[in-house]
Amino acid sequence: MPRYEYRCRPCGSTFELNRPMAESSAPAVCPDGHEDTVKLLSTVAVGGSASAPAPSGGGGGGCCGGGCCG
Repeated sequence: MPRYEYRCRPCGSTFELNRPMAESSAPAVCPDGHEDTVKLLSTVAVGGSASAPAPSGGGGGGCCGGGCCG
């Protein structure tokens, strides 16, 4: 089940809730009981590694590097 982060406008606290995607926009009540909350925009980690070498244009697989585009 996805986890969503919310911020309470009256007290400024942030909190997370596990809820179905269909309920992601439903109102959320903060742990202190305030109902004026807003869902925060989440960042999503993208797989891969910054240290992995980028594919080069010479020699191996892929159309533009493997000689099949000519």
